[in-house]
Amino acid sequence: MKVADRLLTVKEYYFSKKLREVKQLIAEGKPIINMGIGSPDLPPPPAAVEHLQSVLGAPSAHQYQSYQGLPELRTAMTDFYESRFGVKLDANKEILPLIGSKEGIMHISMAFLNPGDGVLVPNPGYPTYTSVAKLLDARMIPYNLTEKNGWLPDLEEIAAMDLTDVKIMWISYPNMPTGATIDVAKMEDLVAFAKKNEILLVNDNPYSFVLNDNPTSILQVPGAKEVALELNSLSKTFNMAGWRVGMVMGSAEHILAVLKVKSNMDSGMFYGIQQGAIAALKSADEWYSNLDAVYAERRKLMFQLVEKLGCICDKNTAGMFVWAKLPLSAPPAEEFIDAVLHKHHIFIAPGTIFGSNGEGYIRFSLCVKKEKIKEAIQRFDRK
Repeated sequence: MKVADRLLTVKEYYFSKKLREVKQLIAEGKPIINMGIGSPDLPPPPAAVEHLQSVLGAPSAHQYQSYQGLPELRTAMTDFYESRFGVKLDANKEILPLIGSKEGIMHISMAFLNPGDGVLVPNPGYPTYTSVAKLLDARMIPYNLTEKNGWLPDLEEIAAMDLTDVKIMWISYPNMPTGATIDVAKMEDLVAFAKKNEILLVNDNPYSFVLNDNPTSILQVPGAKEVALELNSLSKTFNMAGWRVGMVMGSAEHILAVLKVKSNMDSGMFYGIQQGAIAALKSADEWYSNLDAVYAERRKLMFQLVEKLGCICDKNTAGMFVWAKLPLSAPPAEEFIDAVLHKHHIFIAPGTIFGSNGEGYIRFSLCVKKEKIKEAIQRFDRK
């Protein structure tokens, strides 16, 4: 049976393919340290696990759930946004729980894109923005993010591009993969740009509360709901990546459009997971400070590893990654990380998987215990 033509436009996700190679090396007895992927290794809030377990006997726990999620989950999410970002949302109309925010990228795209419509995609950026655009036969238009410009969009450069039929612009701050942050003034500029060009601005915002003293939301900008949606997730903030709990926020009109797609794609989130998520969202300030303490200690060690590799990095970024620049004498990023993998048995992500502007950079994940980071440093001391 011949596959659909759309599959000819995309490749298998890099980590899906590369991790098979890593697993094979492990099977061969190689002591691999995986610093490539941002899968939290820390436990979720105990209250989330306890609450999930406590509701498993409820009469409705194993039935189909609402496409819009439990009302109390939507309320917990809106309370979270008001307390952490100062953003007020209508729990009945302006927020939609998702089975992970990654599915939201597809749902939003299906809700607003027709074949041939333009999509502004950051370079470097999360590869799923590009693959979803291609799967929907949209016109993928990369825009540059550069170190010189603080990994922020150059709106003058973008305005000079052909924006005919552009419907969506993807941004992600704190940025993935670079860790760059954004201020309110720049968000205001982005919202004004979206309004002027009638573009739906979508901020993918899962790293807000990891090593970030000033969490931001695009919805903090007055009037942003007219042209903006925001995705967020419990995966990184609460170490619940495998639970698949995300959310999308915006105007009632935009959320309804996404719901029309979502309600035809799944049958609701498991009741116990929703209840556990409610407990997680009510976590006290101590949860965030303890999480940052662990990641800060790991990052300090990771900076030492970066130096061992002859790389340099910005030490004032946010999120759970370290984005490092290769020395000028280094080979291309993918050759560099392959050499490190096979010689030192350490897997690091090459910047090129996030776009052509990622050439010359590599990315380290902080989802690695400090003992393993110390071991990685020692491997280079023994070289």
